Amino acid sequence: MDLLNTLVDKGLRRESPTREEALAVLATSDDDLLDVVAAAGKVRRHWFGRRVKLNYLVNLKSGLCPEDCSYCSQRLGSKAGILKYSWLKPDDASKAAAAGLAGGAKRVCLVASGRGPTDRDVDRVSETIKAIKEQNEGVEVCACLGLLSDGQAERLREAGADAYNHNLNTSEATYGDITTTHTYADRVDTVNKAHAAGLSACSGLIAGMGESDEDLVDVVFSLRELDPDSVPVNFLIPFEGTPLAKEWHLTPQRCLRILAMVRFVCPDVEVRIAGGREVHLRAMQPLALHLANSIFLGDYLTSEGQAGRADLEMIADAGFEVEGADQVTLPEHRTPGGCHDGGGCGTSADSAPPANEPRTDLVAVRRRGAGTDVAPNA
Repeated sequence: MDLLNTLVDKGLRRESPTREEALAVLATSDDDLLDVVAAAGKVRRHWFGRRVKLNYLVNLKSGLCPEDCSYCSQRLGSKAGILKYSWLKPDDASKAAAAGLAGGAKRVCLVASGRGPTDRDVDRVSETIKAIKEQNEGVEVCACLGLLSDGQAERLREAGADAYNHNLNTSEATYGDITTTHTYADRVDTVNKAHAAGLSACSGLIAGMGESDEDLVDVVFSLRELDPDSVPVNFLIPFEGTPLAKEWHLTPQRCLRILAMVRFVCPDVEVRIAGGREVHLRAMQPLALHLANSIFLGDYLTSEGQAGRADLEMIADAGFEVEGADQVTLPEHRTPGGCHDGGGCGTSADSAPPANEPRTDLVAVRRRGAGTDVAPNA
């Protein structure tokens, strides 16, 4: 297919595809899907080999958020039966992080619900970062605390944070349909604050909220322009009790096409399969490793993931290897001192559910790990 040959050539040169080419990837047929995966896989392997980076989430504060993000089980007015608790103590957060690191994670992602941190919150998270760094040599720490005020990114950097996550989530044109309590521009501003403070920027999207192909392409091209080092691709988990509970539009094939498009647009960036992979990719998760070079290990913020051991077995069985703490994730030109010029960014057949039916059976509220007395999944 001429399109795929063109996209591979561009990806190896860190050249941006056109919007039309990105849209064409999303429009490919299921008959062409393996060709699409193979082509994007060439780009992935060129920049990242067969390494898979493992990341581990620690939910520092769960639920009780004043924002109205329609996709979120922690939102204002959410009826989802999730865990709700206030700030974890630094020692408890460090213990939760240690479980993920023992399971093979290289980066710990510290997340707290809310619009954004107060200065006191930044102090609290700074203590947690220092505790984790002191007890785990070589660990990467990413913070995700919402919208940042002036000077807060610098304080997190001084405390030892390596990265800051703040997702764009969807296109600017449709952002107001998803959230009304803050703006798309607010999110862009926070990503820019992280960049300016010397933090590695992490920013991605959520697919499956009823958006169009054009919306997906818009947000991915916006991410390329922002030039984060990592792009998490979330697939909506339609929690009962949230406005998007009925948005069951994704198929495993659709998810793979989305990941391939992101890889072509952001060829040399850490593309991470984030929330929802077990729900929507299901048995096709191993194929997605040919497109993305990073995943979350174990559970998510408010939902359970597959067993950590199953993640490790999947990576090995698919012919990939877990990235070690002594290995650098990004290509040399994206690391400090490089050019970093913005060049890229088992059921039986009888009991199986019908194809394309909502898989509500796969959405399990997290009841273990941080904020509970139950051992974490790692």
